[in-house]
Amino acid sequence: MNVVETGMLSVLGAVLGLDVVSFPQAMLSRPLVAATMTGALMGEPERGLLLGATLECFALESLPVGASRYPEWGSSSVVGGALFALPSATGAGALLLAVIVTLGWAWVGGWSMVQLRRLNARWARQRQAAVARGSRRTIVGLQLYGMTADLARGALMTAAGITLGVPLLRFALPRWSVPEPVTLGVLMVLAGVVATSATHKVFHVVPGARWYMMAGLALGALLLGVAR
Repeated sequence: MNVVETGMLSVLGAVLGLDVVSFPQAMLSRPLVAATMTGALMGEPERGLLLGATLECFALESLPVGASRYPEWGSSSVVGGALFALPSATGAGALLLAVIVTLGWAWVGGWSMVQLRRLNARWARQRQAAVARGSRRTIVGLQLYGMTADLARGALMTAAGITLGVPLLRFALPRWSVPEPVTLGVLMVLAGVVATSATHKVFHVVPGARWYMMAGLALGALLLGVAR
């Protein structure tokens, strides 16, 4: 992957990283959207969609609420999408490795967001008197500082993830010897268990939620059978 491609993807990662919390929170940073956009940008939309759908099963477990720490899916999904869109990244092994890298990098991204919050708090303390006076210029400036820093954080996270992930994938993929059906089966089972658990945790208090879930599973299985 050359410098131009890395730079282009870093811009995308910056925008999607910004969408997680700062602006505009339009759900563009969800793995299903972010990885698909990355795959399309790399000329592999189908791979991006496949990776994004798999990652979305894991992302359902985390709810970005308040000041809690959670994975940063925006820029990390760009990293995973870029890795899985490489010409050599074919097969279930490449999908599993891209998922592992994305999950790990999402937690690193979560840590970077905590550091950004601390930086924002430091900037706010330095301007506490002006904020207390209700200075519009100071308040707008703090918001712009925070969003600009978050934009830079997303770009750096994406560039660093691709720089580290590409050689890691190229090293590990030729050495992956687990049969493809086993690899894909294990990955799908893990993703399904996490997604089911997350869905149940959120909706178990809804009357009839169990029946809705069973109906959804039956409909999904029916659609899968028709597609085949």
